[in-house]
Amino acid sequence: VSMPACQPRIVEKGLASDRVVVEAVIAKYCDHLPLYRQAAILEREAGLEIGRATLDGWVMRVGELLQPVVTAMRQDLLKASYLQADETIVPVQMHDKRGADHQAYLWQYGKPGGETVFDFCMSRAREGPQKFLGQWEGILQTDGYQAYENIGGPKLVHVGCWAHARRKFVDAVKVHPEDGAAIQMVLRMDALFLVDRHARQRQLSVEERLALRREHAETWAEEIRQECQALLKTVLPQSAVGKAAAYTLNMWPKLRRCFDYAEVELSNNLVENSMRGVALGRKNWLHVGSVKSGPKVAAILSIIESCRRLGVPAKDYLLAVLPGLDHRMVSDVAQITPARWSGAHN
Repeated sequence: VSMPACQPRIVEKGLASDRVVVEAVIAKYCDHLPLYRQAAILEREAGLEIGRATLDGWVMRVGELLQPVVTAMRQDLLKASYLQADETIVPVQMHDKRGADHQAYLWQYGKPGGETVFDFCMSRAREGPQKFLGQWEGILQTDGYQAYENIGGPKLVHVGCWAHARRKFVDAVKVHPEDGAAIQMVLRMDALFLVDRHARQRQLSVEERLALRREHAETWAEEIRQECQALLKTVLPQSAVGKAAAYTLNMWPKLRRCFDYAEVELSNNLVENSMRGVALGRKNWLHVGSVKSGPKVAAILSIIESCRRLGVPAKDYLLAVLPGLDHRMVSDVAQITPARWSGAHN
């Protein structure tokens, strides 16, 4: 008697089908539905009593399988010449009887128009981006957080974010709505973004966009610098507008570089928008269950967010690549990242 080999499954020898496992992952990380709610829904709608530990085992199995894929995605990112980075808090449940969560961080590195990778770290220290980037030498766009200084290779170019500078003046206007100087500064920075919006509407190339910036926006940028210098002579250093002006001038060499490199965006809003899923999920599933779970959660988030950016249906992708993923060769895994899988199927 002979029979064909069993088809590979996500959870080997488990009772749950691949689709059920993927649905649990999608519900938690796309729809921000914590596992205890999923368990309650399954019991109410289908009469199934599935413990949260079982659901968590499925999800962590997916995270474990996806880690080699995310490693390949990181290698692809480090071949790019331009990356954006940001970080956000993610509480981690510590099993040390303290009863308090540890404040860990998810660092995100992404390529505009491409994939993004989340890196789980237990702190906000410089060691996180240092380890991830290694000796990478490209253009790195971030906010003004000091941990991004002195990382990467010696030729790394650090670019600032105009949206962060603008946000400081917006906060100053909220404190003093009648502050004409702060309002004018916001309007000047809005003019910079209008130039880029015009370039997008005309579907200009990055080189044409750079020429447009230099023609129309560079004079606005120089006026912003001069006005910030004048403001610091007339306002209190600890006032909201004083802090905004000081931040802009401190970041000026990095902010100015958007007029030097064609591919650079005016802001890293794209990578900040990719953090929204983490922020929404954090309000629902509250924390990561353990330190060991952190890298698995980061792997799932990397895939989910990369699929969203690329317009790839996350459910279809996971159902296609997860079964038998742990039996694939390393060289094969590199060919099924969301970007490559999407390209092969389109």
